[in-house]
Amino acid sequence: MAEIKTVGILGAGKVGITLAQLALAAGYNVRISGSGSVQKIALTIETLVPGAVAATNQGVVNKSDLIILAIPLSRYQNINPKLLKDKLVIDAMNYWWETDGIREEVLDPSSTSSEQVQAYFNKSTIVKTFNHMGYHNLQDDARPLGDPKRKALFVTGGQRKAVDEVADFVQVMGFDTVIHYQLADGIMTEPGSELFGASLSKADLEQVIDHFDETEFGQQITQAHQH
Repeated sequence: MAEIKTVGILGAGKVGITLAQLALAAGYNVRISGSGSVQKIALTIETLVPGAVAATNQGVVNKSDLIILAIPLSRYQNINPKLLKDKLVIDAMNYWWETDGIREEVLDPSSTSSEQVQAYFNKSTIVKTFNHMGYHNLQDDARPLGDPKRKALFVTGGQRKAVDEVADFVQVMGFDTVIHYQLADGIMTEPGSELFGASLSKADLEQVIDHFDETEFGQQITQAHQH
């Protein structure tokens, strides 16, 4: 895969803006789109992320090496799947009832959200990360490699090479990584899990992941997948 030079972010909310700030600080070019007009978003970007470029979804995707989905989960199907064809895509989304409404209207209960996102963008490569840490922690807890206070993010997906590439990107963005190679494992970081909202060191994150199946949430997920 090509070297990541330009990061494209679909979503100009708190998570999208925070990731844009981190990417700029890490030396990447950043393009970002939102739900309003480009002119309206450009004003926000100019204030909060000076140096990033506001564009349409198409303008973001066409000129970016890596795409981050940072929109409400209920809106991902508003994006034409052809737009992200052949792109490496980070799914930073979560189902959140206050934003997304009734879960069953957004998600099929028989599989995880990232699996459904991958099925929809079936010509893209989806990797799950940046979803379990709050935007304020992402903002405050990014640290250089080797810093004893560095936190970790869970990174998972079905294609090993893509997962490793995203993990390298996460490292540059200021976080250690705990890596899995199964997209369904993203469920371990979603709302309701012990990891959701947590900002942990790599050792602590690994410990929680290792004991996930023993938690009540983990057992619920296992039972759901058996039916």
